Amino acid sequence: MVKYKSFYKVKTKDKKEDKVLFASYLTNNRSQTEKIGHSFAKSFLKRYPAKRAIVFGLKGDLGGGKTTFLQGFARGLGIKEKILSPTFIVMRRLRIINPHFDNFYHLDCYRIKKPKEILDLGFKEITSNPRNIVAIEWADRIGKILHKDCMMLEFEFVDKNKRKITIRTGKNGK
Repeated sequence: MVKYKSFYKVKTKDKKEDKVLFASYLTNNRSQTEKIGHSFAKSFLKRYPAKRAIVFGLKGDLGGGKTTFLQGFARGLGIKEKILSPTFIVMRRLRIINPHFDNFYHLDCYRIKKPKEILDLGFKEITSNPRNIVAIEWADRIGKILHKDCMMLEFEFVDKNKRKITIRTGKNGK
């Protein structure tokens, strides 16, 4: 597993510069993808809740490693249940035993046709609760309603087993 990490600046529409964290990982197999997810979760559990939920999006092709990453992520949160992508039910809530967080919400927007559809599931209330951690597969399908500070993880095929995972923070992961 190879990790690259750097900072770069982007200009926003109002001509201000914002610092954006960029990290890129290259994984050689499923186990390494899960391990990155596990480490990612552990870093979240050390944070104190902010004004709203921790929300991050995942985007990439089918089979790109999004659900595999979230299986490791859930284990890192201490969740014992098997993690399956909630493609047909759209959202699944899992309890977290932690002094700072109560719930892990796993959303899959693959079947969402319009971003507004996710609002009918209580999305605003879920993401406004600072005791929630929210992971959104196919987040690019609801990008218009995501908070501008939403972290975005992009999964790319390198070959049959290798994946490149790019993490961007700030300005909706752009």
